[in-house]
Amino acid sequence: MTANTTIQKLFEAGAHFGYTRTRRNPTVQSFIFGQKNRNDIFDLELTAAKLEEAKKAAADVVGKGKSILFVAGKNEARIIMRRAAEKADEPFVCGRWIGGTLTNFKEISKRVKRLETLQSDKEKGNLDKYTKKERLLIDREIEDLEATFGGIVSMKELPGAMFVVDPRHEEIAVNEAKVVGVPVIALANSDCDLTNIAHPIPANDATNKSITFFANEIIAAIEEGKKAAKK
Repeated sequence: MTANTTIQKLFEAGAHFGYTRTRRNPTVQSFIFGQKNRNDIFDLELTAAKLEEAKKAAADVVGKGKSILFVAGKNEARIIMRRAAEKADEPFVCGRWIGGTLTNFKEISKRVKRLETLQSDKEKGNLDKYTKKERLLIDREIEDLEATFGGIVSMKELPGAMFVVDPRHEEIAVNEAKVVGVPVIALANSDCDLTNIAHPIPANDATNKSITFFANEIIAAIEEGKKAAKK
């Protein structure tokens, strides 16, 4: 994809629309082209360049056999990012972030292991020995564990990177990534602090069309990275 083609696609996706100037975070200042109707407009040439950097980083991570954790908690992004993660065969937290997911990974892994054990026992019929009431309680536990940890069952170690939509909304996740040394790739609007983002993509993080575009771009990079690794 040429630079001009990328910019055109970014424009069509509405990636250039930021928030009002009053909401602008100072760290985003250099990526702003101007204003329209009091809203910040991103410089899409800079966005395109940052997107390429982010895609290269994603490809490099999976090329080394590491996973990329997809994170999105706000309503506009949850379904899009979950589908993207499933398509890319990567772990995800698309809902409420559980504190300690990265910084207390050992304990979180125990909960994931509990989920896997219960699921396996249920499939093998090992739960038949319990009473109806006990099986009902176990089923509820499985449902709760799946809702909370189902997206990270495949994540047996800390991820090589984290892909976030709206790092302002996912501040806790970003801070945990910083503590454990996991680099963050983030789609970040004009109200986001880019200080702790290794690979920021300054653009609209609030509309389905824009989020979908960037998620697909990262998926493509992941697929390329995995292909290159196999070769």
